[in-house]
Amino acid sequence: MSRRVSTRNASLQQWQAYLTNRGKRNRDGRFLVQGVRPITLAVEHRWPLETLIYRLGEPELSGWARQLLESAGVPTVGLLAELMDELGEKSSGVPELVAVACSRKSELAEFTVRRGSPVVVVVDRPGSPGNLGTLIRSADAFGAAAVVVTGHGADQYDPRCVRASTGSLFAMPVFRVPDPTHVVAFRDRHAALGIPMSIVGTDEDGQSALYDHPFAGGTILVIGNESRGMSAAWRQVCDATVHIPVGGAASSLGAPSAAAVALYEIAARQARGPR
Repeated sequence: MSRRVSTRNASLQQWQAYLTNRGKRNRDGRFLVQGVRPITLAVEHRWPLETLIYRLGEPELSGWARQLLESAGVPTVGLLAELMDELGEKSSGVPELVAVACSRKSELAEFTVRRGSPVVVVVDRPGSPGNLGTLIRSADAFGAAAVVVTGHGADQYDPRCVRASTGSLFAMPVFRVPDPTHVVAFRDRHAALGIPMSIVGTDEDGQSALYDHPFAGGTILVIGNESRGMSAAWRQVCDATVHIPVGGAASSLGAPSAAAVALYEIAARQARGPR
């Protein structure tokens, strides 16, 4: 099914609200996906899409856009360029396609990792959607099993997070829980299944350097808030805390950088095997 929109109607106003209104996204269970790679990965990973919005007029749509419109099996809506521009990234010009996606209501309590040495990344109260998206991208790149967001932090369905993840949001599970007790229950459930996992927090006052920690078995890697660090509640449940030695004038790394460094160390350690 395809239709064309040439004036600002109720549908356009609704889509515009998804760009900035978190409450509207949450109530409707919808969000916008911008960019070639995020849209491509959403389709490849069979993420539920409600609509594909495409630009009308010249220049002609690219082969990628035409092929996606024909093969995705999703209702399409054509918008005039000046209207399409209001749904795109302002720094990237008028987009060819924007997807309206359905958010997923997945529960951490129903998720089980595979046996072996799984890594689950927990980010506590992330303040920036862009930082959260970058962290999800790093978790995907280094083979993490899932990302868990605790507390009231940035929305993973914010367009800035979706763009920063470069589509990794659609390739791996992302869960939200209110506090550390849900992560502890997740760990205990896996221990009962014979999949032990230790909770390791990154903190500038960590007990040992990152490269000295053994990381034996599964790991729940906790990344603290960008500005306030690890909370007291997380310190109480961590089995260990580690710090990343840094030099220069910097006192510490930002949350996405700390996550990437720690994930690389864990992945490299697992690839090398025991020392």
